[in-house]
Amino acid sequence: MPIEQIIVLAIVQGITEFLPISSSGHLILVPALTGWPDQGLATDVMVHVGSLFAILVYFWRDVLRLMSGVLDLAKRRWTTDAKLAVYIAAATIPAVIFGLVLKATGFLDSIRGIEIVAWNALIFGLLLLIADRIGPQVNVMENMTFRTAMLIGLAQALALIPGTSRSGITMTAARYLGYTRPEAARFSFLLGIPAIAGAGLLTVLDLESSGAGVSSDALLAAAFTFVSALIAIAFLMAVVKRLSFLPFVIYRFLIAGFLFVLAYS
Repeated sequence: MPIEQIIVLAIVQGITEFLPISSSGHLILVPALTGWPDQGLATDVMVHVGSLFAILVYFWRDVLRLMSGVLDLAKRRWTTDAKLAVYIAAATIPAVIFGLVLKATGFLDSIRGIEIVAWNALIFGLLLLIADRIGPQVNVMENMTFRTAMLIGLAQALALIPGTSRSGITMTAARYLGYTRPEAARFSFLLGIPAIAGAGLLTVLDLESSGAGVSSDALLAAAFTFVSALIAIAFLMAVVKRLSFLPFVIYRFLIAGFLFVLAYS
C-alpha cells in the first residue's frame, strides 16, 4: 500500500474505533471513496491491534486491576477485581463463539458490502439513541453483576457485522442497563481487550500457517493507529462526561444516507 493509504487507514481506525460509529464500516468505506484497493481483513485486524495497545496504555490502572483479579482467582479469593476479571472473560465468550461460526462458514468475507454497513449504521444508531434517552445513569462498573456483563457481551457479538460498531453496541447495551456514559465507555473498552487480542492472534496464526506472514504495511498501520487511538480515547473520555450520544447518532444517520446513495446510485 502507498504510505498515504496506510496513514489514512490508521487515522480512520484510531478515531472511529472509540467512537460509536463503526471502525470496520469506515475501513470498508475508505477504498470505496478513494479508489484504493481494499486493504483486506488482515490489515483491518492489525490496525485493531494498534487500538488494543492504546487501550492498554490509557486504562493501565484497570488493566492492573484485571491482572490482580486473575491472581486473586488463582488464590481462590473472590475480590472486586476478581469479579471484574470473570465478567470480562465471560462476556467475551459470545463474540468468540459467533466469530468462530462466521469464520467456519466463510460468512464474514461476504458481509463487507456497503449496503450492510449502511443498514447497520442506521439501525444501531437508532438503538443507541433510544438507549441513551431511556437508560438511567445510576450504575458503575463496581456494582456490575454477572447478568449485566453477559448481556453486554451478547451485544458485543453483533459487532462482528460491519457497520454495527463494537464500542457503539456495547455502550448501547450498557446505557440501556443504566450505566453512566463514562462507565459504559470504560467497560466497553476493557471488554474489547480480549476480543481484539483474540482476533489479532487468530489472523496472525492463519497468515503464518499459509506462509504469507504479516506484511510490513500492516505493522506500520498498527503503529500509526496506536498514536491516533490514544489521542481519540483521551478526547472521547473527556467529551462523554459532558455530552449525550446524540451527535454520534446524527453522524450515523448521515453516513447511512450517504452510503445508501453510494450503494444504489
